[in-house]
Amino acid sequence: MCGGFTCSKNALIALNMLYIVVAFILIGVAVYGRAASLVTNLPIIGGILACGIILILISLLGMMGAVKHHQVMLFFYMLILFLLFLIQFSVACACLGVNQSQQEQLAQQGWNRVDNATRANVQKTFTCCGFDAEVDKLLPHPECFDVTMRCCSDAEHKVCDCPGGCLHKLQSTISYAFQLCGWIGLFFSFTEFMGVLLTVRYRNQKDPRANPSAFL
Repeated sequence: MCGGFTCSKNALIALNMLYIVVAFILIGVAVYGRAASLVTNLPIIGGILACGIILILISLLGMMGAVKHHQVMLFFYMLILFLLFLIQFSVACACLGVNQSQQEQLAQQGWNRVDNATRANVQKTFTCCGFDAEVDKLLPHPECFDVTMRCCSDAEHKVCDCPGGCLHKLQSTISYAFQLCGWIGLFFSFTEFMGVLLTVRYRNQKDPRANPSAFL
C-alpha cells in the first residue's frame, strides 16, 4: 500500500474514478435494458439506476475529500463506504450460498408473480412450456400466441407442446446468475474495504504543503 502522502492521495482518487466508471456502466445497462425492453420488471431497473447514482455521489465525495484532504468529508466517505462494504459483502455471500432447492423456490415465486405475457416471453426464449408439472396444475401455463415459436404445433388452437417445463431450462441460468452476482459483489466489496483502509491512512497523514499549525 502507498506510504507517502502524494501516493495515498493519488491512489484514493484513482479508486474513486474506478467507482465512477462502474457507476456509469450500471446506469448505461439500466437505460439500455429499458430501451431494448430486455428487463420487464421496472423495480429492477430502478434499483440499478439508484445504485449507479449513489455510487457516483459517494465517489465524488471521496474525490473532493481526497483532493482537499478534508477531514470531515473523508470521515463520512469512509463511514458510508464501510457500510456499503458490509451490505455488499453480506449480499454476495448470500448469493454464493444459495443452493439449488432455494433457487427453484425463488424461480417459482417469480413465475407465480409475473403476468401471462412475461411467462409467454420466457416460453418463447427458452423453448419450453409451463414451469413444471406441479405448478402447472395450479397455474396453467399461457397459451401459444406466437406462430413462429417452435413449441406451437397447433397455432390455431394456441397449444404449446414442447417437452418439459421451463424450470429445467432456467436452472443453469439461475445458478449462473447467482454465482456471477456473488463473485462480482465479493470483488467490489473488497475494493471498498481497501478504499476504507486507504482513507484511514490518508486522513492520518499530514499534508507537507499545509501549515503545520493547522494540525495542532
